[in-house]
Amino acid sequence: MKKIETIIFDLGGVLIDWNPEYVYLDVFDGDREKMQWFFDHVCTHDWNENQDAGYPLQKATEDRVALFPEYEELIRMFYGRWEEMLGGAIEGTVQILKKLIDSKQFQIVALTNWSHETFPIALERFDFLHWFEGILVSGEEKTRKPFKDIYELTLERYNIDAERSVFIDDNLRNIVAANEMGINTIHFKSPEKLEEALKKFGIEI
Repeated sequence: MKKIETIIFDLGGVLIDWNPEYVYLDVFDGDREKMQWFFDHVCTHDWNENQDAGYPLQKATEDRVALFPEYEELIRMFYGRWEEMLGGAIEGTVQILKKLIDSKQFQIVALTNWSHETFPIALERFDFLHWFEGILVSGEEKTRKPFKDIYELTLERYNIDAERSVFIDDNLRNIVAANEMGINTIHFKSPEKLEEALKKFGIEI
């Protein structure tokens, strides 16, 4: 195995806790079944991901309202109350990030699926986002993980040797796609397991 020179972090689910349940569980009076139906049929994961690839939030909202007019109020909440869906930092991972940066042994960048319209909110809220040498935001690039072009763009922009890099993401689909690009990967489960996985790449925290 070649020595790792670059570590690429995903953000949501790895360093930042984001979950629409923080808004909708209360809206649905704690009824998880009703809430899940809404996520499965109305404000779906696929619909939200389209905005991560640069589709305008307002247009996405109006598109959905046109399809499901009876759920207009609930649909408008998705981006209207988006800030409330942001939980805190995943502190254990933030500590790992800081130690890696302090070691000055690696290039540290981020690759995130995130709307370019909401990402400035995260930048303002989380100081550690300013520690990275660079952050590639899918919404700014009009593409997203797991599409091949976003990985190619990341490698090119930050002059990364795929074989000397490791990518950390909580979404297995994104991990598989990175592997196909020759990038080493860690499927994030928890900060503790991340620390163990890094050791397998010769990276001691």
